[in-house]
Amino acid sequence: MKTFVYWLMGERAGRVIVGSWRWLWGLPVEAGGKMAVAVAEESLQSMQESVQQLAKAVAMQVGSYERAKGKYQEKTNELKTFEEQAQLALSTGHEDGARLAMSRAIQIEKLLPALDQQVQQAEAFVNASKDKLNRERIKLEQYKSDMQNIKDLAEVNAALESIAKVNSDFDIGSARSSFEAAKNAVEGRHLTSKAMAELSENPQEKLAADLDQLTLDDQVSQRLRALEAAAEPQRPEPKQS
Repeated sequence: MKTFVYWLMGERAGRVIVGSWRWLWGLPVEAGGKMAVAVAEESLQSMQESVQQLAKAVAMQVGSYERAKGKYQEKTNELKTFEEQAQLALSTGHEDGARLAMSRAIQIEKLLPALDQQVQQAEAFVNASKDKLNRERIKLEQYKSDMQNIKDLAEVNAALESIAKVNSDFDIGSARSSFEAAKNAVEGRHLTSKAMAELSENPQEKLAADLDQLTLDDQVSQRLRALEAAAEPQRPEPKQS
């Protein structure tokens, strides 16, 4: 589908259309996520295909240049051959043959400047195309390196987003605040309950209870001392002299 769109609309317009489809699908390139990496990979592939096409075109130009150069060299050799034939015919007394050979040589001499110009133009075109191909290949290598950097950066971004999501889903700060709030609430209720218990107690009743407890403690002490005294053996009284 992408190839058909590129063929129908042209490479640049086709890429815009394909990118627009992705935007309609809810996958904008500007988000910088996996879709941006996919678009970068697709663009890099298109650049690689363009460089390959350029290399083929340069190869065809080189072929045309070599053929033109070969044709020029062929005509140069023919010129030399006809001149030698004219000289040989003239030296052997064949004037007609010499005139024929020289006429052919002259025709080739008239053709050579045009052939030479074609060869020079073809050489200039080939050199320019080779330079352009080399520049595009260098750019392509840079883009390949950038592509790897884009992938690495996208992975880092994904990792950072995962960390941010974890921090958002499990907000330790929020949990800590909730714990402190609960702790303060429990402690506050404890103090409140203690104060209410103290306030609800009758001071007179507490005083009476304390006095009763003191009396009970004194009675217990007396009884215990009495038991201790009863348990001690009686000593004999000393005899009078």
